[in-house]
Order: sequence, then C-alpha cells, then structure tokens
Amino acid sequence: MTIKQKVAPKVIPPKASSPTEKRAAATRKPPVKRTTTIKTPVATALAAEKNAAEQVVITDETVKSGKVKMERDSFTMPRDEYAQLAALKARLLALGQPAKKSELLRAGIKLLAAMTDLRLKKAMADVPVIKTGRPKKKK
Repeated sequence: MTIKQKVAPKVIPPKASSPTEKRAAATRKPPVKRTTTIKTPVATALAAEKNAAEQVVITDETVKSGKVKMERDSFTMPRDEYAQLAALKARLLALGQPAKKSELLRAGIKLLAAMTDLRLKKAMADVPVIKTGRPKKKK
C-alpha cells in the first residue's frame, strides 16, 4: 500500500511585463507589523521627565502662531494654597491685570525655572509633601 502525501502548490508571482511594473515589484516592502504601546504610570513619568529636561524657549511669536502644544493635567493641593490662587487673582484684578489660575501657575513655573539650583532646592524644601490622588468616595 502506498501513501500519497499532499504537497502545497508553489505560488509563483506573476512576472512583470513592463519596466514600470518591474520597478514597482522591486520596491515593494513587506507588510509592517503594527504594535501597540501601553502607557504605564512609570513610562508616562519618564516621558514627562524627559520633556521637562528639554527646556523650550517660548516666545510671543510662537504663542500667537499657535505652534505650542497644550497639555491638560489635574493635581491636588491644600485648600489654603488654593485660596492663595484666588487672592492673587483678586490682587491682579485690582491692579488691572486679570489672570486665570493656569496663568498664575505658569508664572510660578517661570520663576522657579529662573532660580539657581540652591534657591530652587530651598524653595522646594519649604513646600510640604502632601498625599496625592483623588479622595475616596463617601458611601
């Protein structure tokens, strides 16, 4: 008794007849495997540190042209410090220079960035460390 094995037929690509088809066949690339990137808190923090390390000079021209990418974020802060934001907004309004909370925070960041390392370290030592995150829901 003989056993016949099934063999898959060979697939022979059609030959290109014109020079254009020959060039197109030669330049075809294999399909690209798509991968997905999962953002973990550690990866996100590392990316944020990398972006913070690259200091970008923002001029009035870049703000007006709309080339600056915006970033949304949320954070937790003590109520008394949050109240200071309202007091600063009221002071600026009285001075004829109204400002938003985000503008106040950005101004503070500019001042911190302009400090020397020693003064920055001293300023950060004066800020108490707080527990971060959202408060637990009450039942």
